[in-house]
Amino acid sequence: MKDENFLKANNARSLWHPMTAPSDSLKNPPAIITSAQGVRIKDIDGHEVVDAVGGLWNVNLGYSCQPIKDAIAAQLDALPYYSIFRGTSNDKVIELAEELRDFFAPDGLTRAFYTSGGSDSVETALRLARQYHKIKGQPGRIKYLSLKKGYHGTHFGGASVNGNANFRTPYEPLLPGCHHIPAPYPYRNPFGETDPAKLAQLCLQALEDEIAFQGAGTIAAFIMEPVLGAGGVIPPYESFMPGVAAICRKNGILLIADEVITAFGRTGAWTGSRLWGVQPDFACTAKAITNAYFPFGAVMIAEAVAEVFEKDETGRAAIGHGYTYSGHPVGAAAALATLAETKRLKVNENAAARGAQLFEGLKALKAKHTAIGDVRGGHGLMLAIEMVGDRATKSAPDKAVPATVQKVAYEAGAMVRVSGPNIILSPPLVLTEGDASMILSALDKGFAAL
Repeated sequence: MKDENFLKANNARSLWHPMTAPSDSLKNPPAIITSAQGVRIKDIDGHEVVDAVGGLWNVNLGYSCQPIKDAIAAQLDALPYYSIFRGTSNDKVIELAEELRDFFAPDGLTRAFYTSGGSDSVETALRLARQYHKIKGQPGRIKYLSLKKGYHGTHFGGASVNGNANFRTPYEPLLPGCHHIPAPYPYRNPFGETDPAKLAQLCLQALEDEIAFQGAGTIAAFIMEPVLGAGGVIPPYESFMPGVAAICRKNGILLIADEVITAFGRTGAWTGSRLWGVQPDFACTAKAITNAYFPFGAVMIAEAVAEVFEKDETGRAAIGHGYTYSGHPVGAAAALATLAETKRLKVNENAAARGAQLFEGLKALKAKHTAIGDVRGGHGLMLAIEMVGDRATKSAPDKAVPATVQKVAYEAGAMVRVSGPNIILSPPLVLTEGDASMILSALDKGFAAL
């Protein structure tokens, strides 16, 4: 490895980082992470902290899961790559498809289409939704509905259904025919409604109004995260996603669950859809499917949707879509090992327990620090703090506030993620009680520094 002075001096000279301005990386050099073990990461200066970000929502099993490393090494020796385009397959993708079929059976999902990551999975689901309606002789169903504040990746399709202007405005014009309804976000919503149950009904009514305005026969799919993640960890009221599913069924609209974050135990349930008792038509997965050790994803497809494709005799069901690395055998081997460890460790149960601990701790911090306007959690290891300049008006904090809290918390022992006015917590699902306490202590020091 090059010496640390070289690495620090040259990080932003020839490298652009995602989700930030190139000038910011020059002015504010990032932490350079050089090693990790368990749920802790160590930077180039030897400073070790609890990773309360979990990589990027995806290192569910921590950084030293040996069975996954062994599976990757063995597969590299056996078959490092081969395409699964028409005419070829490999043993690991077949084994994984059967495992995924069993895992997602309670969600009614029985087929897998492999991708390289979350954005790819969203793009795939959007495409297959349109094709499904064309096979059924309804080519006019081309529009998509989604939630404001929702996040669905960075491809043009995903950016178009995203509900946050930061991911849209610099790249417009985007895909036409994408329309958004208000998110069930009690702290901030256009209705001024703070009761979650009443707000859920208002948002469902907004969905029905939008469908009536657009015309149900023009809409292909509604896409949503079971718990909104990057938009600020916004868990909907328990009636919301079932209500969305019922409205979609009534109008012949497919429901796409973006489970890139929520699948594999993060919410305390094995999937976000299962948390709410919903069976979607598609589920987009990635991230924790390989514990982040290999770029991989899968779109899971409902039996009824699969049958439309598989029984078609019109010639419209040929899938003209795929990625060079769809079904990569090394990724599939990593996913098989990850899924086995995920179930063996019952990480969903630990996510629920440690999430409850963190949520109570965040509420205590809110009572102590006036810069905290809202805390959100209650569904596993998905939590957020929303910072404000003034609680009464819910005004935005000074731009220096989130960065200060993040910096001091890092110095005090925890890596946390800032997204706008929010601090988002998404630690590995193998977090211990002591690790959670360390995160809370570091955040307390961060807010005290204000």
